[in-house]
Amino acid sequence: MSEIGIGIVGGGYMGKAHAVAMASVGAVFDTALRPRLEMVAASTPESAERYRAAFGFNRAAADWQALVSDPKVDAVVIASPQDTHRAIAEAAIALGKPVLCEKPLAETLEDSRAMVRAAEAAGVPNMIGFNYIRTPASQFVRQLLAEGTIGDVTWFRCEHTEDFLSDPTTPFNWRCTGLANGNMGDLAPHPINAALALMGPVAKVCADLETVHSTRPGGAVDNDDHAQIMVRFASGVMGHIYSSRIATGRKMGYAYEIMGTKGAIRFDQEDQNAVWLYLAEGPEATRGFRKILTGPAHPDYLPFCLGPGHGTGYQDQIIIEARDFLAAIHTGEAVWPTFRDGLAVAEVIEAIHASAKGGGWTNVSDFQETTE
Repeated sequence: MSEIGIGIVGGGYMGKAHAVAMASVGAVFDTALRPRLEMVAASTPESAERYRAAFGFNRAAADWQALVSDPKVDAVVIASPQDTHRAIAEAAIALGKPVLCEKPLAETLEDSRAMVRAAEAAGVPNMIGFNYIRTPASQFVRQLLAEGTIGDVTWFRCEHTEDFLSDPTTPFNWRCTGLANGNMGDLAPHPINAALALMGPVAKVCADLETVHSTRPGGAVDNDDHAQIMVRFASGVMGHIYSSRIATGRKMGYAYEIMGTKGAIRFDQEDQNAVWLYLAEGPEATRGFRKILTGPAHPDYLPFCLGPGHGTGYQDQIIIEARDFLAAIHTGEAVWPTFRDGLAVAEVIEAIHASAKGGGWTNVSDFQETTE
């Protein structure tokens, strides 16, 4: 086993999650590389020091530049706002340091492209933090699809619905301004990532975006609250994606439904340890969806628990993510999802914005760089 010094930029919601994951991953997965929480950076030196003491880092950095350049920091986790992602990633990559970046990859499509170019030119291990698709349940669903369990897929529907801004009297905050902080920058990347992971490339989209609560106490909202998106996949399959931050009653509505010629699959992150599977076989009178509880027979479950049905949680998804990042560093082989996979999400989002503005179907290829 070898130690690896981890530096995390950001100590808030996701910074804490990554710190806990890096502190736990070696024990859970017996990884070849064992993380050492070397340094944390935040918006101020004072807040970095608070995070250092709370999470168990060796040191607090004066700023992210000091963290990235420190010789004892071997790999960098970016858990800061998306408008900082490009600069931090490029600085780390220039020093040959692997980078795990939270989603979305960057604030703009051009920044995302620049990050991919830098990482691939340098040959530096890189990953983007799409954690929900890593649940044992969703990994199992990917296996079912690959094995053709439900036959040829005929329809796909996915949503990411939450209600943290459903109340119009909730005061104006940072999420209410700037395109990248709206629903399309914050929530929509997750169901789009799920669509790409489960169904493959998106060929075209037809989208409608809306700001339902245009004013809030303290300011005017200039980004979207929710979006509905018709999609046509490169495979020819039809689908639909919905994302919302005003979906009253929904707390973590990362859910999808997949229909095929021989069956169907349903999943909802609010019940993240269950997959609902329907198989069109046997007498009609006894057919129906059956609930499959995840357990040691499913991907990445056993390292957490020996008991089926006991379940895994949100933090465990981040630990699985940390395991993958360390594996990419140790082997030198890319582990999905990389920066390029994050770019694929950004390209779909760009097409969605164009479709919503133009009012019709838009090809995703219009926003993809050619290799010629």
